[in-house]
Amino acid sequence: MADNTYDDYYLELSATPIRFESVSKVTNVFFDDSNKQVFAVRSGGVTGVIVKGPTDQTSTSFRMEDKGPVISIKFSPDQQVLAIQRTKTSVEFVNFIGGDGMDSTEYSQSCKGKNTVILGFVWTYNNEILFVTDHGVELFQVVPEKHCLKALKSHSLGVNWFVFCPQSCLVLLSSGTLGNQMQPLHFKPGNIIKLTKFEIELGVVPKPAKLCLLERDVTLATLYGTPSIVVLRHQPRGVTGQGAEVVIYTIQKMLTAKKSHILRLDMSGRFAINVVDNLIVVHHQASKTSMLFDINMAGESDGFVTYHQPVASPRPIKPFSLRLPVATGNQMLGEPAHINCELYSPNWVVFQPNIVIDAKLGCLWYVGLRLHPLVNLIQDKCMLVDFLLQRKDSKPVVIQVLQNILEPNEQNRSHLVVIAELFDHLNDVYRSFLEVEMQSQMGTPASSGLTVSPARPAAPVLPKAPVVIDQSDMYTNVFSRFSDRRTNDGNTDGGGKFVVWVLLEYIRSLTDFHIPVQHYLHELVINSLVQHKAYYQLHQLLQYHVVSDSKPLACLLLSLENLYPAAHQLALDMLKRLSTATEEIIEVLLSKQQILPALRFVRSVGVVDQVSARKFLEAAKSTGDSTIFYAVFKFFEQRNQRLKGSTTFGKGEHCETYVKHYQTLFNNNDNNTTL
Repeated sequence: MADNTYDDYYLELSATPIRFESVSKVTNVFFDDSNKQVFAVRSGGVTGVIVKGPTDQTSTSFRMEDKGPVISIKFSPDQQVLAIQRTKTSVEFVNFIGGDGMDSTEYSQSCKGKNTVILGFVWTYNNEILFVTDHGVELFQVVPEKHCLKALKSHSLGVNWFVFCPQSCLVLLSSGTLGNQMQPLHFKPGNIIKLTKFEIELGVVPKPAKLCLLERDVTLATLYGTPSIVVLRHQPRGVTGQGAEVVIYTIQKMLTAKKSHILRLDMSGRFAINVVDNLIVVHHQASKTSMLFDINMAGESDGFVTYHQPVASPRPIKPFSLRLPVATGNQMLGEPAHINCELYSPNWVVFQPNIVIDAKLGCLWYVGLRLHPLVNLIQDKCMLVDFLLQRKDSKPVVIQVLQNILEPNEQNRSHLVVIAELFDHLNDVYRSFLEVEMQSQMGTPASSGLTVSPARPAAPVLPKAPVVIDQSDMYTNVFSRFSDRRTNDGNTDGGGKFVVWVLLEYIRSLTDFHIPVQHYLHELVINSLVQHKAYYQLHQLLQYHVVSDSKPLACLLLSLENLYPAAHQLALDMLKRLSTATEEIIEVLLSKQQILPALRFVRSVGVVDQVSARKFLEAAKSTGDSTIFYAVFKFFEQRNQRLKGSTTFGKGEHCETYVKHYQTLFNNNDNNTTL
């Protein structure tokens, strides 16, 4: 949440950075972006290697023999084997055995070919490692117990540089004179799968031709579960003076890469890219600001590529002060033990998906998203809600937005069309969620489309959202707040009409998306109408079945009889339409001492043989009308005669009291009274 009134920073650095020994003449720092571990190697490892990871299990320290400068150092994903590259032709390995530390025996693996140079290596699985060389890739199986490696697969290709994505286990190889010929490789245990080769478009082709697409301008990311290639293009193709842009190639079905999105930066200079909560964050060093892009938001499309603008205006990362270590002797008593960090420092190095490292300062941060400032920065409320629904842990913010939008004030009442559209956006995602839930329970694939009312088109179909606002959320956190207001319908502010309109519009939207409306929403509508004395509107809603029939709703209507006498008959009519509420109708009629109408109803629905004689006789007796009691008594005597061949009541019916009462009243002298 925002810390003060004017806080509009939508990005922040993690409050507790991972601290490590900074780069110096005796210390080199390496980062493994697969395990998210920082290695501080002092004096080639002789004086120690300190490893800092996201957890205690991925943090350790050890010493190793100095065999020359370290080029790269990485643990296997299970932290059991350490790989160290000191030369351009081989990698050395050391086993880490449980809590006993390093194994004393080292082993190494050279790349194939006499003139082959290792550009780098990545662990693809716990016991598999990939060497990327200038002549291709070589996949090995590491066998720790035998202190050796076994060659599995290889692929030959002239390679300029490579990038790796551990989440999707994809490697992208750059080849060709310009560096823009791309070969994606997908790794599965023991296997290399070649995807279709493709070419990245360049802004300007240099003459004579030379390597111009560099590793720093290409990022492998996973956006909304789909592997993507994010390319920073400093000068758009065929256009000058328009600023840089980011081109996204989506890898479809792990087969081919297709250009799908272009992000317009409208700036030039040095950029760096992070991915935070499926958003592409573009940092711009010159302006010291960052931009947010969401490829699932609407944009301009030419039928092949969608062009996007930032979801909000560029803003700097929230200022960060770094707490210093224990106070030194030079520090004056009472002086603050922290310093303000330089944001967008030239010393910053950005790693995927959301890591920023300052090696000179000795800090690793995670870039985080702050949602509350965006509420005021994104003006289009439908766009805002669509954006928020795609973010993790955003439900409280979405609820707050809805509460503000549905506050019955003059401004919101002028935006009724926007509110209706907003409900459709919410329920589009809600319906998709219900479909997925239903299909997962049935064990069949979910359908691809939704059926909605032709009179109102559906909102744009979004991918499965991490946040769903269902009827319970709306009732508990949004609509129930209406019941706290006592604004009469006759007041000039029209608050009562607005509340009822909002509730009915939400129910309309649920119905359009074929989502069954929960009875508590109908109850809220009825209570709101009664509260605002809108009895005519209430009668119309029930008469034309705008709200669905249900037993709880009928019971609510019965409870409103004192306020609106016609509610009693409306409730009875509703119960009759349900055709499953025979008992309830009987109880209602008897409670109102409508004994003879109750018997007629019993006869009309064909349950004469099932009803309790005792219940009817007790109700008839309580009226104090001997004629009604006589009619009911004779009705059940006739039933006894038909069912048992005798007018007497059985012991199990417990009607002895009523037989005596009948004898007292009439002395067995039958009068002719009919129903």
